[in-house]
Amino acid sequence: MLAIAQFPVIGARFGVMVIPGGVADRKTTKVFRKVTEMSEALTLPAETRERAGKGASRALRREGRIPAVIYGGKEEPTMIHVEQKELVKQLMTGHFMNSIVEIELNGKKVRALPKAVALNPVSDIPEHADFFRMVKGGKIEVEVPVVFIDEEESPGLKKGGVLNVVRHELELVCENDKIPGEIVISVKGKDVGDAIHISEVTLPAGSESAITDRDFTIATLVAPSALKKSEEEADEEEIPADGVAATEQGPDDDAAQEQEDKAPDEE
Repeated sequence: MLAIAQFPVIGARFGVMVIPGGVADRKTTKVFRKVTEMSEALTLPAETRERAGKGASRALRREGRIPAVIYGGKEEPTMIHVEQKELVKQLMTGHFMNSIVEIELNGKKVRALPKAVALNPVSDIPEHADFFRMVKGGKIEVEVPVVFIDEEESPGLKKGGVLNVVRHELELVCENDKIPGEIVISVKGKDVGDAIHISEVTLPAGSESAITDRDFTIATLVAPSALKKSEEEADEEEIPADGVAATEQGPDDDAAQEQEDKAPDEE
């Protein structure tokens, strides 16, 4: 089986295997995907195709070509076909579905995001590909990975605390030509018990949070089990005169809810 079978599988209109980092809605410019690196675009040569339908598609596949379509950007869908070997080669890189692809077509380059690749259920060979056209001034919703820095300047981490990452990616609405490869967050000055919320993060120009109804938690700094145990023992020894121990501050409610909300996605 081809290595492309290792990608997440999400159902789509082809009824076979679809491999997006997420799902696009043809009526909007909303695309969910995990973006790993958007600074370098891939190049994929293509040719236009005049005929659609199963017969025409089968004929293309016999010639080593894969039928595809480019849609979006308030333009009519463009039917194309690409070389099977080149498409498989780019899929095998592991980041094809998370990259901007410059499709070379009729002497021009069309910037697009791979939306889906349908695979043969037996051979795993690509049978069809969908690309979402990127237009100037347009916006797109993406999931961008978070990177934490300045660990050495965090008092909490220095004393043995653990960075509990609630969100490994941020859902952002970005301008097409300004999609960041990552969001860098500093933990400088953070101590055990502190939390990092989206309001503390300075997003790149052209990007804004897709979640606007709450100041959600991205990460928390928690004490390691050994430190927690020693603190609990100390608390037990310092029970007040009335015999009622002081209430320990619970975990960040928002963080707990975020973890619970994300749990089903990890199954």
